[in-house]
Amino acid sequence: MDQIKNILVVDDEVQITEVIKAYLEREGYKVYTAYNGNDAISLFKRESIDFIVLDLMLTDLSGEEICKMIRVKSQVPILMLTAKAEEEDRVTGLYLGADDYLVKPFSPKELVARVKTIFRRTQKDFIKADIIEFNRGDLVIDLNKMELKKKGESVDLTPTEFKIATILAQNPNRVYSREDLIEKVLGIDYEGYDRTIDTHIKNIRQKIEDKNTKYIHTVYGVGYKFVGE
Repeated sequence: MDQIKNILVVDDEVQITEVIKAYLEREGYKVYTAYNGNDAISLFKRESIDFIVLDLMLTDLSGEEICKMIRVKSQVPILMLTAKAEEEDRVTGLYLGADDYLVKPFSPKELVARVKTIFRRTQKDFIKADIIEFNRGDLVIDLNKMELKKKGESVDLTPTEFKIATILAQNPNRVYSREDLIEKVLGIDYEGYDRTIDTHIKNIRQKIEDKNTKYIHTVYGVGYKFVGE
């Protein structure tokens, strides 16, 4: 059974927020709501959010500001709601990292359809196989055996390094921030230095890469992503 997805709906219009919540809950999602930007950021930090429906015009922080703040730490899908029909406003939202936009007034059914489409699009690269192979066997990860091989030779990874490598490899081309990796690998209660992820990444690179093959790419200012065929 698939894990229930958590969606954060951010809009200062209570009626709209409640309607969106009702339609999303009907589809089996767990919905959190916030009526201003500061509450939205607090909720996002506190809960494990899988998707954000974000109004562009809020009373304290703008949707653009919130989108920028979230994109520094996470690649969670964002559907932006806007009363602005001008192309420049829509393009700005997409440029800042929103995955799609919906112009008010809109049909709740269309919003649900957009959410489902974005989920499919952002998750289509997830690899569920027990054995993951890249570049014609150059790199092979066996999840059941918790073993990684480079050119047929077993690579000695620490448990933390193996977890990081697996998360990245299962989601090729998806960008993970340091905070994402810390939460998934070390737990949300981890209070150490976030740069510890950089050290783990450096060690993994030394063990699985060579001059001809680079698997883990740095996305400057954001985090890391795995690239391989």
